[in-house]
Amino acid sequence: MQKVLAPLALSAALLLPAMAGAQDTPSAGSNAMQDRPAVTFDEVERGVYFGVYGGPSWITNPPADSGPRPFSSGQMAQVELGVDLGERLSLGVFFMGSANRAGTEYVGYSQGAASGDFTMLVPGAVLRARLVGFADSQEVKRTWIYARAGVGYAMFSPKKLLPDSDILVFAGPGVEYYTRLRHFSVGLEVVGNYLASKGAFGFAVAPNIRYAF
Repeated sequence: MQKVLAPLALSAALLLPAMAGAQDTPSAGSNAMQDRPAVTFDEVERGVYFGVYGGPSWITNPPADSGPRPFSSGQMAQVELGVDLGERLSLGVFFMGSANRAGTEYVGYSQGAASGDFTMLVPGAVLRARLVGFADSQEVKRTWIYARAGVGYAMFSPKKLLPDSDILVFAGPGVEYYTRLRHFSVGLEVVGNYLASKGAFGFAVAPNIRYAF
């Protein structure tokens, strides 16, 4: 009898661990078959951003202490670095450059020692407030009407024509569209500006593109 039971006991000792492992296998397999959590992305990316602006600009009465102040046309370009504070507000710093044409009759503050065209470089700070948003077919607000305002320190060249710096303030409305590329938005704005101490008014039309990191 013992000779019969011994092989049975040995077989049982070998089979029990295998059966236990087989019972664990479906559990491990079922875990592997579970769906992984879906990865979701924001339809509109917001955060730190970089923007580029550029377009035609005009000054209705260029700075001068004598002589004519003729209407002056030119071009402006601007780069901006900032951060979105939620959906509606953005704060940034910018650096702008512009070049304006003026005839030989324009002598600025040079008392006749210089005349003609001039340029302006302006570092400063800017605030953008998105006022009204329009949703697309997927209920994502991609199109916004906004207001943008800023202030900067304007430096002119040539110095003989315009020796003193000034404070530039500007503000205006715009429209912005957040593309389906998530990080990119494009826009168009019309801005009025004013040189505080020189009493010169101007305006610009600025297409722009923005990338949010």
